Amino acid sequence: MNSTIIKFITSFIIIIILVSCASSSENTAKKEIIANKLLSERERKRLAQENLIDGNILMAKAEYNQALKKFETALLYDTSAGIYFSLAKAYLYNNKLNSALQYANKAIELDSTIADFYILLSDIYNFGKQKKSAVEVLETASLKFPDYHQLIYKLAILLEEDRPLSAIELYEKLLKMIGSDWGILARISDLHRRLGNIKEEIIALERLYKIDPSNKSIIKSLIDLYLIEKRNSQAITMIDELLELNPEDISSRQRKIEFYLNEKNWDKVNQEIELVINSGILDFQSKMDLGYFFFEKSFTDSSALPISKMIFTKLDADTSYWQIKLVLGAIAINEREYEKAIEYFKYVTENANWNVDSWIRLGALHFDNKKYYEAEKIMLEAAELFPNEYYVNFILGLSLAQLGKNDSAAIYLKKSVNLNPKDVNTISAYAYTLNLLKEQDSAIIYLERALILSPDDVNVLGTLAMIYNEKGIYEKSDSLYEKALSISPDDAIINNNFAYSLSTRGLQLERALKMVNISLEKDSLSSAFLDTKGWILYKLERYEEAKYYVEKAIEVGSPSAVITDHLGDIEFKLGNKERALELWRKAFEIDPTKTEIQQKINKGEI
Repeated sequence: MNSTIIKFITSFIIIIILVSCASSSENTAKKEIIANKLLSERERKRLAQENLIDGNILMAKAEYNQALKKFETALLYDTSAGIYFSLAKAYLYNNKLNSALQYANKAIELDSTIADFYILLSDIYNFGKQKKSAVEVLETASLKFPDYHQLIYKLAILLEEDRPLSAIELYEKLLKMIGSDWGILARISDLHRRLGNIKEEIIALERLYKIDPSNKSIIKSLIDLYLIEKRNSQAITMIDELLELNPEDISSRQRKIEFYLNEKNWDKVNQEIELVINSGILDFQSKMDLGYFFFEKSFTDSSALPISKMIFTKLDADTSYWQIKLVLGAIAINEREYEKAIEYFKYVTENANWNVDSWIRLGALHFDNKKYYEAEKIMLEAAELFPNEYYVNFILGLSLAQLGKNDSAAIYLKKSVNLNPKDVNTISAYAYTLNLLKEQDSAIIYLERALILSPDDVNVLGTLAMIYNEKGIYEKSDSLYEKALSISPDDAIINNNFAYSLSTRGLQLERALKMVNISLEKDSLSSAFLDTKGWILYKLERYEEAKYYVEKAIEVGSPSAVITDHLGDIEFKLGNKERALELWRKAFEIDPTKTEIQQKINKGEI
């Protein structure tokens, strides 16, 4: 062999080695393909199967990326439908939806007889938020595999939101195929509840009850539905079953007594209370809780008060526990037996004056139910005992404000702000009270602070806008009203106040009229809203209509100086000057500080 040939061969080998080293990773797949061609069919199937098994093991371990590589290797040795299916699943779990879709379709193309292939394709569409396509795949597949349970179940789930009746039909079909199933019945029950099909929901729950007769949530749901459907005897039977399962179930005790209360069956009410108090079924605290339940209920249903009184009176006969006296005192106030109330409260202050929670709870209950005098009385006593307790000062301040005692209210609300400086409601209440006391600059400071804490609080925005309007700073006022409306466009108070502000300046009157109409839709008997509409109509020179609304405002509310003055102006414009003078004089009597009214009286005209 001559040197030239030897040199050529050597160079060729070097080039092969260099190319091989430089692109060894790129050629791995090619080498495997070349090697694959040299393998027997049996060996290729074996290697494909090994990689497929390894990939499925990795999928079970949630190592989806590694599993994908195994399936890709398996595909080099075999291109069966099963491998395409596994690849599609791995791509789905790796969030590569386009590839998943491609391989799922390929699997079905190679073998359209396997239902799981269609389910996977539907899952891919659904994961990609193509619900319509997901449903179409399963509906097509359901014609090919009408008895495949998983496929029907998957389709029913997809149809729940948009086609609930079709979903129910499929679930019922499944139940005929497989018998009673808890999960399916629960879904049927939920769908009927969403559709408002109470009778059908009851049937589904009753089927669930047969499967699990000790399931408390099912029993409670059935009780609620039986009561709605006036199937009272069945409801009571179910309540008794709950109490049989758990005699100490206080909520069921409440339901049973409530039921007899609604039926006005006082004999049964007394019987149940006697049972609860005397039988030892419930411990002392549970009995107390039962009494509290009916005490709180009495604020919206006065017929519950005697039950609460009965429970606490019976408990009081057996113990001198101070909390019982506290509630009996509150009941005595409700019944206007003030001497009894004083006696009970005196006992509490002498025996448990340290328990602030009870004072707060009692005061808050009265305030929430607009019993401001009682709340003031209770919280004044509490304030002496707990001068630095936030809730005591806050509830007391609010109660005084509601009673028009603004000077006193401001003292306690200011203290509340100092105790809880980041509570927007507290700051707002104090600022509003300051405004009523004509301390507008101070009110603004506090409301601006509240806006920093809660920039989108509509009540704060409205109150601040109102104060700026009163000060004549209209640019700021209008800006705040506009922001409030952008947040809550249907807010009745904001619409009314902004409309009135615009009307007093003769601006945007048609818009103002639309705004006050929104307010009146919310409360057609609001004296303030009616007066605003009347005043806007006055500004639009629609005097007869204006008179109607302002007279109605006086009819449904108190004859304030402002509204009476408005009616005087309207009568003047209608040519009724004597009537106008009479109304102006009346308005000035109500509020002698309004010098502008006195000027009209002196001149005899606007």
